[in-house]
Amino acid sequence: MKYIDEYRDGRVARALAAEIAQVCTGPWVLMEICGGQTHTIMRYGLDDLLPKRLELVHGPGCPVCVTPLETIDKAIALATRPDVTLVSYGDMLRVPGSNSDLFRAKAKGGDVRVAYSPTEALKIAARHPERQVVFLAIGFETTAPANAMAAYLARQQGLRNFSMLVSHVLVPPAIRALLTSSENRVQAFIAPGHVCTVMGCGEYEALVRDFRVPIVVGGFEPVDILQAVLMLVKQLEAGKAELENQYVRSVSYQGNQVAQQVMAEVFEVADQKWRGIGMIPNSGLHLRDEYSAYDANKIFDLQLITADEPAECISAQVLQGLRKPTDCPAFGFRCTPESPLGAPMVSSEGACAAYYHYRRHAPAV
Repeated sequence: MKYIDEYRDGRVARALAAEIAQVCTGPWVLMEICGGQTHTIMRYGLDDLLPKRLELVHGPGCPVCVTPLETIDKAIALATRPDVTLVSYGDMLRVPGSNSDLFRAKAKGGDVRVAYSPTEALKIAARHPERQVVFLAIGFETTAPANAMAAYLARQQGLRNFSMLVSHVLVPPAIRALLTSSENRVQAFIAPGHVCTVMGCGEYEALVRDFRVPIVVGGFEPVDILQAVLMLVKQLEAGKAELENQYVRSVSYQGNQVAQQVMAEVFEVADQKWRGIGMIPNSGLHLRDEYSAYDANKIFDLQLITADEPAECISAQVLQGLRKPTDCPAFGFRCTPESPLGAPMVSSEGACAAYYHYRRHAPAV
């Protein structure tokens, strides 16, 4: 199949679902890592096509959702400075900080600008040398190469008024943390296709070996996800634990090695805090010492800003596949996209937002 419509073909999807039902004796618990996959499952009702003995739970693969609360507070603090222009992807503006968000900071006069690429922030810095331009560089391995290139180009161009507030996270260490948790129920994973487009799928071999857990790299259309589920169920039923690649049209074993080289030039692996989950060893990317001149944390002395999640928000359990968004008493009432308690309700890839838009009136199961 070559075209997107074929991956949304209802007849193919129903045939795959029927085969899953025939093969599956269960019970099995599968986790899709990426929030984009979660939205596809909810939008097309893929979970309703599956047998009840097969449960899909949602993982921490929403980059906005796992950005630490204190990073949002730091961004807001920068946005309120009269000498700073804060540049961000648009879906970060409504993410709640401890007491506000970037949207409100902008409404109060902060110079907050939405960009689709970090190179736009570079252009702003070049046009306005009198201002400090800070790019809010968040995300998984998917966005890390472009953000690394921004720092690389700033250094090449000698820009002295550009910096980045970095909060990058890595998928494999998060899966490892989930699998070592005493509360883990997940028996197989759909790995995130977009991340693997950059990083390849080779780095998941260690997880398969260490935990004897099936992992299938999956795409984002309904047929992609159902095919990935079928591949995982066949492994589970046969007692196998292997790494497979369903998303072969985009993902290779080695990944994009040029992008990886740019990342390695600018970033180094470090411990990283995940919103709602906590510190995960070796799960983040920080700027190397050679690029410390572009580290907003150091330039503006932001390291002392810390914050805790609101007690009412259960996003930590949602991001770990322990609870569903509809299990939350605040869901759809005290927590909505317009007034979110946590990031999963406001992000375009958040599980809570997916349930709100496509399953708002569905009872908790």
